[in-house]
Amino acid sequence: MKKILQKSLILCFVTTLFLSLFINSSTSVYAETDSLDIKAEGAILIEASTGKILFEKNADKVLGIASMTKMMTEYLLLEAIHDKSVTWDQQYNVSDYVYRISQNRSLSNVPLRADGTYSVQELYEAMAIYSANGATIALTEIIAGSESNFVKMMNDKAVELGLEDYKFVNSTGLNNRDLIGMHPEGTGAEDENEMTARATARLAYHLLKDFPEILDTASIPKKNFREGTDDEIEMSNWNWMLPGLVYQHQDVDGIKTGSTDYAGFGFTGTAEREGVRYITVALKTDSYKARFDETRKMLDYALGNYSFEEIFPKNHQIADQETVSVVKGKEDSVTIHTTTPITVLVKRGENAEEVYSGTLSLEEEQLTAPVKEGTKVGTFQVAQNGGLNLGFITAGGHEGLQSNVVTEQAVEKANWFVLMMRGIGGFFSDIWNGAANGIKGLF
Repeated sequence: MKKILQKSLILCFVTTLFLSLFINSSTSVYAETDSLDIKAEGAILIEASTGKILFEKNADKVLGIASMTKMMTEYLLLEAIHDKSVTWDQQYNVSDYVYRISQNRSLSNVPLRADGTYSVQELYEAMAIYSANGATIALTEIIAGSESNFVKMMNDKAVELGLEDYKFVNSTGLNNRDLIGMHPEGTGAEDENEMTARATARLAYHLLKDFPEILDTASIPKKNFREGTDDEIEMSNWNWMLPGLVYQHQDVDGIKTGSTDYAGFGFTGTAEREGVRYITVALKTDSYKARFDETRKMLDYALGNYSFEEIFPKNHQIADQETVSVVKGKEDSVTIHTTTPITVLVKRGENAEEVYSGTLSLEEEQLTAPVKEGTKVGTFQVAQNGGLNLGFITAGGHEGLQSNVVTEQAVEKANWFVLMMRGIGGFFSDIWNGAANGIKGLF
């Protein structure tokens, strides 16, 4: 009885110890990100090239985005520029709607003359640097003929980019009440644009990936609109984290702020250090400064703790699966290897080889000669098995963690004589094996 009690106590101790270690290991993964204490209704932090998510808070809560809306307007403009349906030097004559909105200095604006003519380049800089609302609407008229048509384009593009939980009702991010009764058709007089932090980050991810030149303008701290004319106005970038501005951060170079009564103060930021870029979203913070404070927390955490590490080089051969068998060939197997290196984002203190592992998936168990050099035979897929794993901002994020596997050499088809002799050898081998098995069965 005493021995049974001792065994029970030991078993209880071991079980408790195991559970303690498991709980501590699982919760410690989140402890550091929880300590960021991001004071925003919704927030997210991603690595920009892969879209890997490093932190999120209420990332799927739908909130107002205010002028961060202009990232979609910028996307559609830059797409039109690339398609050559719009040019930078294209001239625009101011409509009555754009004129009236641009004169409202309680909103962010550069006043446009009713009889003025402006280039796409000028209007774009006013939008990207100064968040000028009249200039933004002017661009929508250039691209789509009207803001109503443009809003349809925005929502269509959101579907194409895989955004979820969004609503675009105008091109600027203003509340529709500010559009003096001329808000886009099909939208309400009090409507306002909304997205989640996740959708906002996905939009920023695509904007930077498809049109990295956006940063050439978004990173300008100050510029004069219509410099050297009577209409000259200094445009100071509302992104006060840019170097040289009030809350500067040496690595920040974009992207877009936003604020309305409904949305609070938000910011989609980006920074790059040593070739690694991050994107942050902070939605509905309490003040102008707070959105930059919360962004700084996320950026400094990422910039100080993560780096890329190559865990499987190009031409990597998978252990115990270095070859694939070949039938009807001069050789009975061929060496295989990966075609591209695989790099992963690793947190400081993590052992990449413990956190990540790879699996080979073959398309066929054997090949038939002739086989060309470089023939694809399968895929080497890397998966994260430990550490903080919040997935990727896009469904295709895992594609960067895989490599095609191909043959290293060519294998020629064996000639008819060799194939015949193999066949004869196989025939007699089968007879011999059958006879041997028969004899064994007698004893």
